[in-house]
Amino acid sequence: MIIQAQGLRKTFTTRSRKGTQTVEAVRGVDLEVAQGEIFGVLGPNGAGKTTTIRMLSTLIAPDAGRATIAGHDLLKEPAAVRRKLGYVSQAGGVEDTTSARAQIMMAAKIHSVADPKQATAEVLERFDLTEMADRPGRTLSGGQKRRVAIAIGLVHNPPLLFLDEPTTGLDPQNRANLWDRIRQLREAGTSVLLSTHYLDEADALCDRLMIVDHGEVVAEGTPGELKREVSGDVITLRVDDPERAADTLKPYARETRVDEDLLRVYVDDGEHTLPALLRVLEEQGLGLSSIALDRSTLDDVFLAKTGRSLRDTGAAS
Repeated sequence: MIIQAQGLRKTFTTRSRKGTQTVEAVRGVDLEVAQGEIFGVLGPNGAGKTTTIRMLSTLIAPDAGRATIAGHDLLKEPAAVRRKLGYVSQAGGVEDTTSARAQIMMAAKIHSVADPKQATAEVLERFDLTEMADRPGRTLSGGQKRRVAIAIGLVHNPPLLFLDEPTTGLDPQNRANLWDRIRQLREAGTSVLLSTHYLDEADALCDRLMIVDHGEVVAEGTPGELKREVSGDVITLRVDDPERAADTLKPYARETRVDEDLLRVYVDDGEHTLPALLRVLEEQGLGLSSIALDRSTLDDVFLAKTGRSLRDTGAAS
């Protein structure tokens, strides 16, 4: 494992005119990341994703817990840990007034790369940035800036890369392009720890992931395993009196959940179960205004584990 962490905790204390407030950002997180895999940390804004990554990347110290990163102790050998990783924050860290080439070369020198000029040229070519390498950061598009930020994080060729919300603010085309770049990193043997609040991103990119909420891990596994754990299919009904409808349909379902005015019915075989559900609702005089049949999603996993939809937090897409 390139990352092994147990019991990571972090509490922040803020002071204002209203007094002192304590926030438990991370509450005992355990995680393991294998060599050469993309591991995702999925959750709403404020769930503790960024704090977890900042602890593992030595930017802030945990209040409790321990971790080994690329064979080095997080607390005892922070300098050695930093040499083994690249880090790209949510903001990206690309300066507006300096060229991409100059910024990447500066990172190479900071990491004591033997030939900074050659390393810079190679990473610029790797991310298709050579033609724009000498333009100031302010002239680059959002997608180009993200690629420059990742190039800065990879110029010293670390075995591990941390990406904190890497596609936030990108349009669909640039998101898809960056997804391809991240997959290429895995194919080249780089391990990636990725935080995101996008359901489709976690599903498409991650070999394994953990779902976090309020600083705690609520589920962990491959996207497929997590979705199968919830159920094979989910039938979403907009129905009169969803609470009564849920009780009525329980004999036909693995699980039922009321989400405001929607009723979600989790079944093994939605295609064959649906006609029976509709017949029972009609017999019970429960009016139906809409119906949808879908495979379980990571949002269904989040709902099953936390009692609310990740989409309802305003963080997912």
